[in-house]
Amino acid sequence: MQHDKFGIYLNPKEMMIVRINSPYWIPPAPDWVMVTPEVNATLLKVRELAREKKLVSEPDKITWGNLPQVRA
Repeated sequence: MQHDKFGIYLNPKEMMIVRINSPYWIPPAPDWVMVTPEVNATLLKVRELAREKKLVSEPDKITWGNLPQVRA
């Protein structure tokens, strides 16, 4: 399994984060950046981490997003 890929990912262009705790879709780099491996991190915590890591200029605009449809 790819448990080391589980976590919260940010798409800086879209200002959107997704929670990944399944190996069915791992967000591809460079569009997605892992912010934290903590899958239960809150939006507030993710915004703080994005600010600390300087991933976006306005972390308060980050929102939760939906995963793309994955076809089996």
